Order: sequence, then structure tokens, then C-alpha cells
Amino acid sequence: MTPELPTMPEFRLETDHRVPASWDFDIGVSLVLLVPEKHPEVLANTPWADFLKLRLADFPDDTSPIMISGPKGTRAGIAQISDNVSAFKALSQARALITPLMTERSHMIKVISLLGQSQRACVMAEALVAAACAALFQLPKISDSASDKFPLAAMYFYGDFEGADFARARATAEGNNMARWLTQLPGNYLTPGIYHDYAEALAEEEGWDVEFYNLNQLKRLGAGAFLSVVEASPVRDAGILRLRYRPNGAQEHPLALVGKGICFDTGGSNLKVGGSMLGMHGDMQGSAVALGTLLALTRLKFAHPVDCWLALAENHIGSRAVKCNDVVTALNGTTIELINTDAEGRLVLADTLALACREEPRAILDYATLTGAVVAALGQRMAGAITNRREWVEPLIQAGEQCGERIWPFPYEDDYDEDLKSEVADTLQCRTTGAGDHIYAARLLGKFVDKSVGWVHVDMASTGTHKGGLAQIPSDIQGFGVRFGVEWLSRIAEGPS
Repeated sequence: MTPELPTMPEFRLETDHRVPASWDFDIGVSLVLLVPEKHPEVLANTPWADFLKLRLADFPDDTSPIMISGPKGTRAGIAQISDNVSAFKALSQARALITPLMTERSHMIKVISLLGQSQRACVMAEALVAAACAALFQLPKISDSASDKFPLAAMYFYGDFEGADFARARATAEGNNMARWLTQLPGNYLTPGIYHDYAEALAEEEGWDVEFYNLNQLKRLGAGAFLSVVEASPVRDAGILRLRYRPNGAQEHPLALVGKGICFDTGGSNLKVGGSMLGMHGDMQGSAVALGTLLALTRLKFAHPVDCWLALAENHIGSRAVKCNDVVTALNGTTIELINTDAEGRLVLADTLALACREEPRAILDYATLTGAVVAALGQRMAGAITNRREWVEPLIQAGEQCGERIWPFPYEDDYDEDLKSEVADTLQCRTTGAGDHIYAARLLGKFVDKSVGWVHVDMASTGTHKGGLAQIPSDIQGFGVRFGVEWLSRIAEGPS
């Protein structure tokens, strides 16, 4: 079966620089008020001035947002917005405002800005649209029961919102929704073969060119690292899928997205124990985010060519499964001594990166739920990043702050390779013990990226899930990385590679 992605929820967006003279709204209409932080006196010039003076006295001054019922029962959210509100804070406040209004079954939300500053009004407007798109979207549930649907049909923005980039907010939300939807599908509903069929169907709709390297082709190419992971797979449907986005007139070398797509990970011979195997159908989230980023760029009519490489596989246990201390030869000729078959992600990515580099991309951005070490280092609120371009470290932080999907870089120094020396191969797959596995994983992957190619590796194990949601996302599954990917590739496309 091929999964059928639910359609993107549609709701109207309209702007008007004039603030309504009356706030007596119909039933089902809710209100969001954006007020400058520490300047609540702006509310004194509104139709609800007397009511708000009395009602807000019940709340501490720094409470934000505040949810109240207006003079005639209109549900309203009031948020204090700082002068330099960050994208992450804006997205978090937006969900705090949107969620209760959705729960109240609002079919229309009117947003009024009293900020007197266009830039922060637009940041909040885009965040509110992103939060609404995430809340309206229905993640898959295998059930005959009808899913609950929120009735929101329109959002109106009153004030200085002319500079808001609603198209970008919607495009990145659509990519994020798809990534979350794919990640939540159970493993038997998203095998490598099903995933391949779905991506090809999507490519036909979006006008992308498709190329699939099946196991026979990968064997001829010498992709022994990838093939070692799928030795025990009972169904031979794994492979590397390449999707090409080519805008009219674009002649330069493509930018490249790469995603780890392990549709289920048993750990192989290093079998996962206890509850560690639960949730391993989500070990393909990196590929889903890469695909979602490509979709968002397509929706935005991105002016530059992009290749998206998805490493689609399952890591099974069986009599043919590779073992510790086996040596495999990767596509670029590098020999790897296997230390832990549960570190399979870096093996499928190694050959995928090497294959992507044959196309001489301008730059590569890869996504993977790769290591527990990055979770230990960062918790579950930021993704780890490692790059082979020292000058990109601060821009990576800035790009994450700009889009609200925060990234924190780690070192990429060659002396770490001393700990990956093997007596029988060119390199160890990973260390046998010790901290910093996210850095060692990147050092291994870097052996498969040409030095002439700027590369960013995003270890999103620390952001793939967050209990109760994070920023604008209401679900545990985050789909983290689509907003960042659009932001980062846009910056790279306009600057030197």
C-alpha cells in the first residue's frame, strides 16, 4: 500500500492595516491581541479599555499569554511581545495562543497588532500561521473512527502586517507536516518499498526527476557500507533514492539534501534490548525532513537546483546479518571495521554522501537521527550540527535563530580520527566506548564528503521528538529541520559555496 498524505488544511489569510473600531464579534470568532512588552498602556485606547483594565489586574504583570473571555464572551489571547522577539519565542507564544482557541472551536481568528513596529508584528504573524498549520494538520491514526477536525477557516490580521511572508510560513509548515506524518506511520505502513513508491508518486505530482539505486546497482557501485546494513533484510526493497528539483533556467551545480531513512532499526547483531526498540520506526525522520525541505523549496519556487538523496533501508537481525569486527568496503573505497551494528545510520549515510558528491554539489546538508550522544549533550530542544567549514559555525547558529529551529555546532577536528584507527581497516565505524559519539560519527561521515564541498551534518536525535511538543509543533514528533533547511539553503544559494 502507498500512504495517502492528508491534504494541507486550507484557511484564508487576509490583512488590513486598519484596526477595527468595534470588537463585538460574532459567535465562533476569537481575538489575539499583540501588545508591546512592559507597555500595556496601549490597551487604554482600545474598545475594551475599561474591561481590560479591570480584568488584567488579576494577572501578574509578566504573564504572557493571557487567555480571557471578552465583555460579550469573545475568547481572547493577549501576548506581550518584546522588541527583539526571537523566532523560537514567537513560535512558542503562537502555539500557546492558538491551541486554546482551536480547542474552543474557533472558526475565525482576528489578530490585532498594537505593537507599533512592523518587524515584530510580522514575526508574530508568521508564527501564528505556522502554529495554525501545525495544529490543523492530522497525523496518521490507524482507526475506523473519524478524526476530529478543527473548524478554523480564516485568520485576519489588523495592523502593520504587510511585510509578513505568509507564503514561506505555509510552505515550511507543509514540509514539516509531511515529515511528521511520515515519521508517525508504523513500520509496517512505511517500509523502504512503500516509502519509495510514495516518494515517486509525490515526485510525479511535483515535477521532480527520479532515480533509484537498487541493491543490485549499489552492489555494482561497490556501496558495501550501505549493503552491510541490509544483509539480513527479508525483503530486498532498500536503496538510495535521488529526487531532482530543477527550476527553469537554472544552470549551476545543485545543492544537496541527504536524509537517513532507516524505516526500522532492530540494532542488528547488537540487538536493542528492553524498551529501546520502541519508536524505531521513526529512525527515518532525517529522510522525511529532507523530503519535506525539498517540498517546501518547491512550493516557494526556489530559484536554484536541488538534489534530495534518501537512504531507504531497514536494519534487521538474522543469520545473514553482519557482525562486530567484520570489514566492509564503502563506495569510495574506504574500508570500515564494524564495531556496533546498531550504528547503522552512519553506514548508509556514508555511501549516500559519497554518491551525492559524484554530482559535484555546491553544498550538502544532511539530516539524521544519529546518536544518543547529541541528546546527552544538548537535551531535546536544539539539534547538533557539525560542518567541514569553520567559517560556517556562527552562520549556522544565526540561521537557526532566524527560523526558530535552533542549531548548535560541535567541533570537527582531525585529531579525533586518532581514536578511530583500526588494525585491519582504514577506519573504525565508531569507538567501542567513550563519550562524544556525535563528533566521531561526523568524523567518519566526513571521509565520504569531498573536501571541495561545503557540508553540514545535522544530528537531530536531540530534536526528533519532544514530549508535549515544542515551539509551534503540538505533537511529540517534531519534523524538526524543514524551516532550518529552507533558511540555510537560501543563505548558501545567495552566497559563496
